[in-house]
Amino acid sequence: MTVTFPLIGEPLALDLLNTEAATGDLVADPAGLTDWLAAQAGRLTPVDVVGGAEVAAVRALRAAARVALDAVRRDERPPAGALTTLNEALAAAPAHRVLAWAEQGGITAAAHRPADPARRLAAELAEAVAELLTDPRVGQVRACEAHDCVLLFLPAHPRRRWCVASVCGNRARVARYYARHKGD
Repeated sequence: MTVTFPLIGEPLALDLLNTEAATGDLVADPAGLTDWLAAQAGRLTPVDVVGGAEVAAVRALRAAARVALDAVRRDERPPAGALTTLNEALAAAPAHRVLAWAEQGGITAAAHRPADPARRLAAELAEAVAELLTDPRVGQVRACEAHDCVLLFLPAHPRRRWCVASVCGNRARVARYYARHKGD
């Protein structure tokens, strides 16, 4: 089963929140989470086998992230429970740097989290949420203006109104056209 995700490439925390789309929960089962992790290749530490523990960890973290982001976007204090969930995920799999020699020459310093896959994945996602929540641009996060879309994005251009202009934007333009020409 391959799921097409409606919006990929936003900050990782927004990509996580966008897995709960108008069509349903896109990471509700191991297959959906596996597909999402594949779409995020290079942004997260690979998880060899995705099971129920990873799905539960991601969904719990996503719920806390949504509540926290909604509050921060309104310039309000996030609920203590949301921050507790995020902080517990971060503390459950702390990272340290591991130095290694790269095949093409040069030294690398990659983050390493010695924890089970569910905790490691939750910690990496919690770190992405923390980065978004503390980013000065967090107030610029927008919800798509399409009436049937729930996706969030961080606009690169101040006039951006839709998550994907070729999908939601086009539907809105077509609807406006039909509304104008309905009585003709």
